[in-house]
Amino acid sequence: MRSLRHDSGRGRGCLPNSNRQWSSAFTLIELLVVIAIIAILASLLLPSLAKAKEQGRQINCLSNQKQLQLCWELYTDDNHNIFPPNDDITSLGIQGIDPNNKTSWCQGWPLTDTNTAGIQSGLLFPYDTSVGIYHCPSDMSQAQDASGNPLPLARTRSYNMSQSVNGLGLLPNPNMVAAGYPGGAPVDVFQPCFSTIASITNPAPANLFVFIDENEGTIYDAQFGYPMPNNGYGVWWDMPSNRHTQGANLSFADGHVERWKWQFPMVYLLLQGEIGQTVPPAQMADYTRVGNAMRIKLVDGQPD
Repeated sequence: MRSLRHDSGRGRGCLPNSNRQWSSAFTLIELLVVIAIIAILASLLLPSLAKAKEQGRQINCLSNQKQLQLCWELYTDDNHNIFPPNDDITSLGIQGIDPNNKTSWCQGWPLTDTNTAGIQSGLLFPYDTSVGIYHCPSDMSQAQDASGNPLPLARTRSYNMSQSVNGLGLLPNPNMVAAGYPGGAPVDVFQPCFSTIASITNPAPANLFVFIDENEGTIYDAQFGYPMPNNGYGVWWDMPSNRHTQGANLSFADGHVERWKWQFPMVYLLLQGEIGQTVPPAQMADYTRVGNAMRIKLVDGQPD
């Protein structure tokens, strides 16, 4: 009898496989719900991840400029407190600077350079031999060949130095001849080109930028140019970048670096290499801000 009760219990506890009522597979509706949830989460997370990635690049860019600023200061200390020359430009039609002579903080043309020889021949390179500090990690622009065709190479440089920091201030500007100035007018008649810290009084060193993250549409020499009050004012000769969430990074003569947020996007609409994009009214506040960080503050177009 004990054995029969035991067998009977086993029979009630173990149903045949054909009578089991569960299934381990997803139904189609359940699968679609899971996919929808994943899609929603991805749409929420991807912008945050992209923002975090750009913030990392922005910090890296600021670090690059901090290191370049340090090189600038070390050169100045080694050269009787005179800033490194900022003479490698093309806009005045004077490309006669011998590339074999170290005449400028940096040489070469980022638009067409396929190597870093121009960077390495610059006056600042011995103070930090890392070519990577000359390139913004958010700058995705490519070098071009002589015909303007993009090459599968990243640009070698993203930063330029302010015209007002030991730029070509004493060089007669041939464009001024046509404007009625005999022999051309030196740039620094209207715009200071400081050569020492002691000479920087207006704006103060903390407000005078040295390096700037330049727009990929305008960077093709080593100097960030800005029009004089009586010659082309209201036009971008060189434009700041728009890479860092509608902003750009700058270093200043007192050694600090910071990001500037633009009120209006810095988009260069002219063809690569063209100079002179008119500043739209919505961008004038940013244009004036950049100008005030390069030279004596203007009021109604005249020095304050």
